[in-house]
Amino acid sequence: MTNTAQNARIVPVILSGGSGVRLWPMSREQYPKQFLPLSSDRSMLQETALRVADPARFAPPLVVCNQEHRFVIAEQMRQIGQDAGPAGARIVLEPIGRNTAAAAAIAALIIAEQDPDGRLLLLPADHVIQDRTAFLQAVSAAARAADAGQLTTFGIVPTAPETGYGYIRRGLPLDGQEGAYRVAAFVEKPPRAEAERYLAEGDVFWNSGMFLLPARRYLEELERWEPAVLAACRAALAGGRADLDFFRLEEEAFAAAPSISIDHAVMERTDAAAVVPCAIGWTDVGAWSALWDIGAKDEGGNVCHGDAIAWDSRGCYVRSEDGALVALLGMEDAVVVATEDAVLVAAKDRAQDIKPLVEHLKAQGRDEPRQHRRVHRPWGYYQSLHAGDRFQVKRLTVAPGARLSLQKHYHRAEHWVVVNGTALVTRGEDQILLRENESVYIPLGTLHRLENPGKVPLNLIEVQSGAYLGEDDIVRIDDHYGRP
Repeated sequence: MTNTAQNARIVPVILSGGSGVRLWPMSREQYPKQFLPLSSDRSMLQETALRVADPARFAPPLVVCNQEHRFVIAEQMRQIGQDAGPAGARIVLEPIGRNTAAAAAIAALIIAEQDPDGRLLLLPADHVIQDRTAFLQAVSAAARAADAGQLTTFGIVPTAPETGYGYIRRGLPLDGQEGAYRVAAFVEKPPRAEAERYLAEGDVFWNSGMFLLPARRYLEELERWEPAVLAACRAALAGGRADLDFFRLEEEAFAAAPSISIDHAVMERTDAAAVVPCAIGWTDVGAWSALWDIGAKDEGGNVCHGDAIAWDSRGCYVRSEDGALVALLGMEDAVVVATEDAVLVAAKDRAQDIKPLVEHLKAQGRDEPRQHRRVHRPWGYYQSLHAGDRFQVKRLTVAPGARLSLQKHYHRAEHWVVVNGTALVTRGEDQILLRENESVYIPLGTLHRLENPGKVPLNLIEVQSGAYLGEDDIVRIDDHYGRP
C-alpha cells in the first residue's frame, strides 16, 4: 500500500463542543469561541477545517458538535467550500455533552464501519496552529505510529512553564517509527516550580488534546477500560437518525454514556500510548492572555484589535468588537474587551479566572453569558436594536434563498420594512413581493412567512408590538430546517 493511499484514510474528526467561557464577552453559550475570528479573518472552526483540507492526505472531515450549533457549523463549513452532505463534511449532533471519549467513540464507530483500517485525527475546533507545515509533518509521524497499532497523541514542545496545561513525559523511541515515542507518563497540571523543571528537562511536553487513532484499536481499548461508554455510543448510533444534512444521535442512549475524557478513559491506561513531540505554534486559546501571547505587539507590548488604542500602556490586550473606540491610558498587563452589550476589564494574570464571573452573571439571570444581541438562525440572523414597553425593534438579515418558518404569534403583531434586497411575504392567503423601502403589516394571529428569493442578502427592520414579545411566542406550522 502506498503512503498516499494510507494517508487518504485519515479522517479528520473536529470536536466542536464547549462554551469557551474564559473568552467572554465575545464567546457565549449560543455562539462560542470556535465560531469567532479570533486569530485570523476566519473562525477557529474554519481554520481547523482548512488545516486538513488536503485530499491527498485526508478524507472530508467529520464534525461532532452540540446539536444547537448545527446550522452555524454547516454555514461556516459551506463558506470555505466544505458543504455538509454525502460527498462532503459530515456533521454528527450530540444531544448532550459527554466529553471526548464518547465523541471519539462515535467517530471511530462510523469510520470503522466504512473502513476497518481507518484512522481518525481528533482535532478540537478551538486550537490555533501557526506552523501548518510542521503540523503536517507531525501528522505523518503519528500516522506511521498508528499503522503500527499505537494510539498517538501530539506533545507540544513547551515554550514557558505553563501551569494551565497537562504534560506528557516521553519514553523510549518506538522501533522503526521516526519521531514517535512511547508515553512514559501523563502528568496533571503542575505547580509552577514543577513546570519550570519540566521546561529544563526537555523530555516533557504539553498535552495538546489532539490524537491520531486507529479506529478499531481505539474501540478495543475503550471496550477494555470503559465499556459503558462504548455501549452507550453504539446504542446512540443505532437509534440515531438522519436530519437534513446532519445525523442526530439518540438522546437517551447517548446520555447514558459516562462523561470522561479520552485521556482518563484510555490514554492513561493503555500500553499502546505514543507521543509525537512537535513545535507547531500551538495554543488552545483558553484565555485572553493566550491571544496576547500570539498577537502582534506594538512597541509597548500591547495587542490591539478593532478600533482600540493603548496609550502610554504596556503589556495590554485591547479589543473593540462593536465599532466604539476603546482607549487605554497608563495601564499595565490589562485585558479590555468591548462588545455591543458588555465590556470586560481584567488583570491579564487573572484571565483564567473569568469563569466564576460568568457563572455569577448566569445566576443573576442575565442574558449576556448566553447569547449576543446578534442571534444566529439557520436562515441568517436577527439583532435587537431597541426595546420598550410593549414594543421591540429588530434588524433581520435573511440569506439568499433562505426562508423563515411558516408561523403565527398569539401575543404580538409585526411590521416589516425592507432596507435592501427583495422579500417574498406570505400573509394569510396572500403572497406579497416587497422591495427596498416597501413595508407590510402582519396582524396578531395571522399565519405568515418571510423568504428571500433574491441573490443578495435581505435586510429589513422588524417592529414588534404587543403584550408579550418573547421568542417562545412562535407557533411553527412548517419549517424548512426541521425545527419543532
